[in-house]
Amino acid sequence: MGRRPEPHIKERLLDACADHALAHGLPDRLEPLATATGTSARMLIYHFGTRDALLRAVLGRARQRQLDTFGDLLRVRPDEPYTATLYRAWTSITGPDGQPYLRMFGQLRESAEQQLWPDFRRTATTDWLGPLEDGLRSIGRPDLATLVLAVFRGLLMDLDATGDTTRTDRAFRDFLDAVEHLPSGYRPTAYRSQERQQQHDQHRHDIVHVGPLVQPRPDGEQ
Repeated sequence: MGRRPEPHIKERLLDACADHALAHGLPDRLEPLATATGTSARMLIYHFGTRDALLRAVLGRARQRQLDTFGDLLRVRPDEPYTATLYRAWTSITGPDGQPYLRMFGQLRESAEQQLWPDFRRTATTDWLGPLEDGLRSIGRPDLATLVLAVFRGLLMDLDATGDTTRTDRAFRDFLDAVEHLPSGYRPTAYRSQERQQQHDQHRHDIVHVGPLVQPRPDGEQ
């Protein structure tokens, strides 16, 4: 009767594989992970079942580390404004501690993503909405969570493409400054909806006063 995989060994191997993937990227083959963990590809298969199962577990472990580390940075702190909390989170995520995660997930090819974690892009977005809503509620603006996340992600794409930390840092500071100075109760989406409704009402008013485009024929006329 063969031995069963030992959970503590499997956990140790998974942590070591995640360390390697964060430092060097997620490999296509098992050999780099086997070398990094001091074992063999055969033993990795023994503990995880298949190559894809191992790579999926590595992605999940790395993602959980990212959420644990940077999700905590988004929590409200009574001794600082929440916009300052957001800027500190930005500098940490784009700094040395966050770069391995950005590099690993950013370099994940679409084909590999679909095979290993088909829902990754959606999950990697919506995971942050809850913590942002909770934090922004402290300044009365949980409705801005999607906007803040969109700016965050957009500037991360800019930084990845240009490497211009100074400019993207300044842009995020400017954005947070604008958030701080929004008038109380300002709702940009509500404003746009009201404007569209006014345009619609005016259009209906114009139609009523212009009258029908085709006049009815007199009775009996063909």
